[in-house]
Amino acid sequence: MSAPVKLITQILVTGVQIFGRAFADAYKTAAANAAKQRAASGEVGADLGNDGEALAPTDALNKKLGITLDEAAQILNLTKAPLPPRDEILKRYEYMFAQNDPAKGGSIYIQGKVFRAKERLESELKVTAMPEEPVQPASPPSEPPSGNKQ
Repeated sequence: MSAPVKLITQILVTGVQIFGRAFADAYKTAAANAAKQRAASGEVGADLGNDGEALAPTDALNKKLGITLDEAAQILNLTKAPLPPRDEILKRYEYMFAQNDPAKGGSIYIQGKVFRAKERLESELKVTAMPEEPVQPASPPSEPPSGNKQ
């Protein structure tokens, strides 16, 4: 093999290797971003864990809202063991939100945390208030109407 052909071959092989690595890295990044976006949007399949199994309602809320029940209760200074009634949550929320008003020297960041805490506790109330749908027993098939009786 002559020297110019060998050089061109080496350049080509190196270029393909570099392009292949860059493509693989870009694909990994795009897949990770798509998974994050799907989880944030609440899209179907976003409430699946890493193993593909469905998450418990509380875990799905943690993932969707980005805040745990413990953290939400701490922020609003409420107990989580028996969930407080909605009016108590709203009372604490309104007080904490007003106390952290930026016009009064508060913080928008803390106001956001207070809002997310209220949202998380209200979502938990909705989930726990939902009665389980009873499973209807399968009824025996009725005779289909047919015009040809024997």
